[in-house]
Amino acid sequence: MIPKEIQHRYERLKKTINRYRTVYHVYDKEEISQQALDSLKHELSEIEGQYPSIIAPDSPSQRVAGKPLPQFKKVRHKVLQWSFNDAFSPEEIREFDARVKRFLKPTHGAVHPSYVCELKIDGLKIVLDYEKGILKTAATRGDGVVGEDVTHNIKTIESVPLSLSRPLDIIVEGEVWMSSKSLEILNKARKKEGKPLFANPRNAAAGSIRQLDPKVAASRKLDVFIYDVAKTSEKFPATQAEELEYLRALGFKVNPHHILAKTIEDSIDFWESWKKKGRHQKYWVDGVVVKVNEKKYEETLGYTGKAPRFAIAFKFPAEQVTTIVESIVLQVGRTGVLTPVAHLKPVPVAGTIVSRATLHNEDEIKRLDVRIGDTVILQKAGDVIPDVVSVVKELRPKNAKAYTWPTRVPECGGDGHIERIHGQAAWRCVNKNSFAVMCRRFQNFVGKHALDIEGLGKERINMLLEKGLVQHYDEIFTLTEGDVLNLEGFAEVSAKKLVDSIQKSRHVELLHLLVGLSIPQVGEETAVLLAKRFHSIDEIANADIASLEEIEGIGPIVGKEIVAWFALKRHQKLIADLKKVLTISNSLFAKAAKGKLAGRTFVLTGTLELMTRDEAKEKIRALGGDVSSSVSKKTDYVVAGEEAGSKLDEARELGVPVLAESEFLRMIRQ
Repeated sequence: MIPKEIQHRYERLKKTINRYRTVYHVYDKEEISQQALDSLKHELSEIEGQYPSIIAPDSPSQRVAGKPLPQFKKVRHKVLQWSFNDAFSPEEIREFDARVKRFLKPTHGAVHPSYVCELKIDGLKIVLDYEKGILKTAATRGDGVVGEDVTHNIKTIESVPLSLSRPLDIIVEGEVWMSSKSLEILNKARKKEGKPLFANPRNAAAGSIRQLDPKVAASRKLDVFIYDVAKTSEKFPATQAEELEYLRALGFKVNPHHILAKTIEDSIDFWESWKKKGRHQKYWVDGVVVKVNEKKYEETLGYTGKAPRFAIAFKFPAEQVTTIVESIVLQVGRTGVLTPVAHLKPVPVAGTIVSRATLHNEDEIKRLDVRIGDTVILQKAGDVIPDVVSVVKELRPKNAKAYTWPTRVPECGGDGHIERIHGQAAWRCVNKNSFAVMCRRFQNFVGKHALDIEGLGKERINMLLEKGLVQHYDEIFTLTEGDVLNLEGFAEVSAKKLVDSIQKSRHVELLHLLVGLSIPQVGEETAVLLAKRFHSIDEIANADIASLEEIEGIGPIVGKEIVAWFALKRHQKLIADLKKVLTISNSLFAKAAKGKLAGRTFVLTGTLELMTRDEAKEKIRALGGDVSSSVSKKTDYVVAGEEAGSKLDEARELGVPVLAESEFLRMIRQ
């Protein structure tokens, strides 16, 4: 399932990144910082990794860089040029290490590769081609296939050897850069001449290399670091560490700040040590490149369609940032509840580009006194949606007006009326069957934590609703190949695949059905409590508030919502219709009652290496255990993965036993 907001965000990201990339790579203009652009691209790749079906042919991930400028001679690269995938946190770099090991295992067994960590210089990539030891061509990366011939300018850089120590054929790759001092001198001169200033050394280096007059490039005091051998007529070095020494022996300038890391943790330590001092060098450093050291492993790992599998750019994250509130919009949730969201001037924070922040509710907006046009302090903690911490009122525009909570919201459908929920700070749509709400309910119903219908993502479920092919949940399971074949994006194979996937989802656990029904106050944890207490959906439908309140974890508010939901005739019909097309079982908890973990409560924190947290939850529940989202004295075990958070500290304070992933696996396997 691809949620509607994800699809919209993806399209906006794709369009924005493509424009910024063209401006940046083709015309050497920087409208946003490289850190911000990197964060945009990283967010896009995260979406594509989670929803592969969303990948569009014109996605920035499907190409390496921009087209060459027309006034330069084009050079077709003898070796394709790639860009690196990015990582922004230790967790992501550990996942890179895990992927490398998983990929190598079928061929090389359980290996432990070492890594070479090199500084990622913020400059312009250059490809140098030598024949019989003499520099023949210097080209920019271009689109990875064709670059620009800039040999006349590269020859003006004194650190680029025009001839090598021996007559071999070799293609090397490196980074052209300008020192901060040279940039300062250059900008002073440009200011006197009334010319626009360069924003940073990278732009200045790129602008210098693309000068038609080599005398201009020569005056700019450029430098270069060479870091990779793309092709050589000699025996290829066996490791990346040896490759750097090989380059140095041939006469190339190699950055001295690199290490051989025996483990991925050593790579993280190197990254940590350079986070603060990276910008204090005479050249700019925006991260660390982590490469598998052993060439035999590199050859096995190879490339994806856009990047090497054996290397990754480990970028430095941003700190707490300020940005501008461009608008405040109300987002309609799956139960009709409205959440105010601040739309922000895009800004990189904690490794991602942020354009939205939750404002929670009407009371929070009043407390912060946040207004459109305000400069706000933004922070992101862990994986949660960013929060607006405070308003920098000194920078408030004179015409900024206090936000007025509307009386109508068009997305609610009908007349758009909204109402405040009694006793809460939240508002909701009066018309709970608006199309926006309907779409979200259907997306939830077919989503991963509910029916998990593969191939029925956000776009497709919305299309089915718009075309009137489905209006109720049960109608999904009556679709035929012919029903969907004429819809946009479908052919015979894809239509059959979708229908087969739908049919496979006819057998559903009671727990997952409850999650998919969008019952107010019933999320995954409450659904677990209901599925453990009752044998069937009918028993839950007939339960009264008193019997529901007997369940620990379900109070009067939740119980009242559940009873009220099942009391509605349209919901009774919904359940009756679903029972005609679904086989609803409660085998997970029927077997679990006598499981080895019966009566024990677990809390999961951090990242697990060998399974997802959802998989771990399923295993615990299948063995009779309970999963809680918070640590208390009633918790029996806390399972701690990598980058465990505050729950680990709470467990230690309360004396709750802590299990490493390996200990947890032994427990459930015994």
